[in-house]
Amino acid sequence: MDPKIMILIYAAMFAVIYFFFIRPQSQKVKKERAFVDGLQKGDKVVTTNGIHGTIDKVDDTTFLVEIDRNVKIRIEKSGISTDMTQAVTAAKADDKKA
Repeated sequence: MDPKIMILIYAAMFAVIYFFFIRPQSQKVKKERAFVDGLQKGDKVVTTNGIHGTIDKVDDTTFLVEIDRNVKIRIEKSGISTDMTQAVTAAKADDKKA
């Protein structure tokens, strides 16, 4: 087989792997990092374990999350999965429209 064709086949395989696997994963990581960096005190969040709470303090690598009155837990930033502040605000707006 011609070496030029082999090089083209390998380049095409690399392009497919890059555009279908590597690039989407790196975009997802960037989006998650921006999400966590954008969280601030007072935001309602859900942890990866399903614990609902409100961010009370933001540190370099952790959040102090209040899950009930006078009950606070320290969670790694990577342990936050969802920001519920926007969801709650949207639900209240929908209730007012109805």
